[in-house]
Amino acid sequence: MIELARGSLSKMAVRLEAPLVQYSFRLGEALVAVNPLIGKSLRLEYLGAIHCSHCGRRTKTSYSQGYCYPCMTKLAQCDLCIMAPERCHYDQGTCRDPSWGEQFCMTDHIVYLANSSGIKVGITRATQLPTRWLDQGASQALPILRVATRQQSGLVEDLLRGQVPDRTNWRALLKGDAEVLDLPAARDRLLDTCGEGLRALQDRFGLQAIQPLTDAEVVEMRYPVEAYPKKIVSFNLDKEPVVEGTLLGIKGQYLIFDTGVINIRKYTAYQLAVHQ
Repeated sequence: MIELARGSLSKMAVRLEAPLVQYSFRLGEALVAVNPLIGKSLRLEYLGAIHCSHCGRRTKTSYSQGYCYPCMTKLAQCDLCIMAPERCHYDQGTCRDPSWGEQFCMTDHIVYLANSSGIKVGITRATQLPTRWLDQGASQALPILRVATRQQSGLVEDLLRGQVPDRTNWRALLKGDAEVLDLPAARDRLLDTCGEGLRALQDRFGLQAIQPLTDAEVVEMRYPVEAYPKKIVSFNLDKEPVVEGTLLGIKGQYLIFDTGVINIRKYTAYQLAVHQ
């Protein structure tokens, strides 16, 4: 087989294009288009080393998707509030890195509905759309609220997930295309049901801090998948350093082989070689 590239793995670069979403491997400085590899034999080889995405230190285990343990315990982007933004402690003066928080958390965020394995609610920085949806393998998405900070988006999501799930069923995602949903109708029902709670948050943070996006349109996404697996078998590079087979498709950050599936994002900072 021919080696296409090797280096430190990052999540796949992704672009929303018609008719199909476009993907590229990112291995160090190298970019390798993945869509043209569909239908062909592909081999991924873990080279036995992981180097922290922040400091470059070699680590036996990747924490928080690509960091060594010391960086995981001190970096703002690895703090608990990244996964639970409603627990932001910036205003308490205890943010690990206030300048990082000001750049990434004290900025507009979008609360959205997405359809990947069914309807879900999610949040992301306004600058991360549509990448966030594509990384999740959503076939439809609709922005429903714009909020002023990450903490506020977390509080809104916490309110809404009492009515709508906030997680994707990854196994269902990889079994086939999601049934088309009426997301505007779902938005209207959700905002109506949660209206009292949303008004309370507006009273707390200000009317302009939490604004409905009633004119937003549904974004539709189609993924390059020739066939979905009949049985989901997940590869683990820590146990099996070589993954190979015929590439059948790509959805979210998953590669779908005829031999199994692998979540590329899970192995951020792993040293990898790709062969065709």
